[in-house]
Amino acid sequence: MSDKGFTLDYQKKELPIKAKYAGLAFTILGLIIVIVSYITNPERTAYNSIIGSSFVLSIGVASLFLIALEYLVGAVWSVVFRRITEFLSAVIFIVPVLALPFLLNMHSVFHWSHVEAVAKDAILAGKSPYLNETFFFVRLAVIFIIWWLFYFIFIGNSKKQDKTMEQSLTKRNTIFAAIFMPFFGITITIVAVDWLMSLEPHWFSTIFGVYYFSGSLMAALAATTFAVVRLAKLDLFGVKIKSDHYYSLGALMFAFTNFWAYIAFSQFLLIWYANLPEETYWFINRWEGSWKYISLGMVVFRFVVPYALLLTQPSKKDPKRLKLAAIWILFSHYYDLYWLVMPNYSKSGIAFSWNELGYPILCVGIIILIFTMRAKNTNLLPVGDPKLKRSIEFHL
Repeated sequence: MSDKGFTLDYQKKELPIKAKYAGLAFTILGLIIVIVSYITNPERTAYNSIIGSSFVLSIGVASLFLIALEYLVGAVWSVVFRRITEFLSAVIFIVPVLALPFLLNMHSVFHWSHVEAVAKDAILAGKSPYLNETFFFVRLAVIFIIWWLFYFIFIGNSKKQDKTMEQSLTKRNTIFAAIFMPFFGITITIVAVDWLMSLEPHWFSTIFGVYYFSGSLMAALAATTFAVVRLAKLDLFGVKIKSDHYYSLGALMFAFTNFWAYIAFSQFLLIWYANLPEETYWFINRWEGSWKYISLGMVVFRFVVPYALLLTQPSKKDPKRLKLAAIWILFSHYYDLYWLVMPNYSKSGIAFSWNELGYPILCVGIIILIFTMRAKNTNLLPVGDPKLKRSIEFHL
């Protein structure tokens, strides 16, 4: 590998076998709970499927965004971690399978899918050219094909560079990253609208796509940070991860915690100030009965706790604090999706039982399993990247 004569004596190290077994155990346990839940209550499982699928999708597609962003802006510090985001982005291939319970039960979760309801409702009739089952599945298929195509381009060139050391592959991925960005913005917004916002088709928010994007990016950064801390502790990178690397990860998680809060509050404030009945009822539904406690919890769990965990400069450099913050952000992201989805299933109060445990366990298991499978035959460092030397030596 050449970067002004730089050579790295890299020897690939295997992940602990217990990681694979842990992923397999979580996957099997979660799958059993989901199957039993689907047999006993398919409608409830369909709603949980939306939450779980949106959670895994957010990590996968936002990781793909982070890969593209690194190439596009020529980032140096993150090169040493890029394989982590590459492994995490592979989870986008399993999302359609996780989404099967709600895709097979659309009439149970999407009010706009009922022809008789559309015929009696002028608002639904006006939205029917977009909100109809045929177009829903067509755009879903197109979106996943686009994501998968860019995944193969980015990851294919990255892995090829390990063998050929061709610097031109970095330039090639940079070009494709510029092409990917507008597609990413459009497609993630469409999925956010289709899977989450259209659960209440009379309601609308012009920044809902940005809301889902901000939460997704937080989740992808948190998953990346957790993996980096764990792998560095086990000395699997083969190079030293510096405090400046950790600080950059912590600073990004802190920044997007604030960005998410800004978008969430802006959405609420604009709807509260306008006080339009067709908009305010969405928040009112989340303030009825015991849902008010979940809504108050959003402020604490989604913003206050991660903000406090990452506020100080030393906390952004502390691997233990970063790992705790990463776990908390992933938990709060799932909590956020639960808050978005489940009031549509149970309007009277909080819906939580053993049925809600299946998808979180399954999602954790699948992410670990896919990560370990991708890491088995791939270097943990992009040894052919021309910026790797500067990334290893990075300092603020």
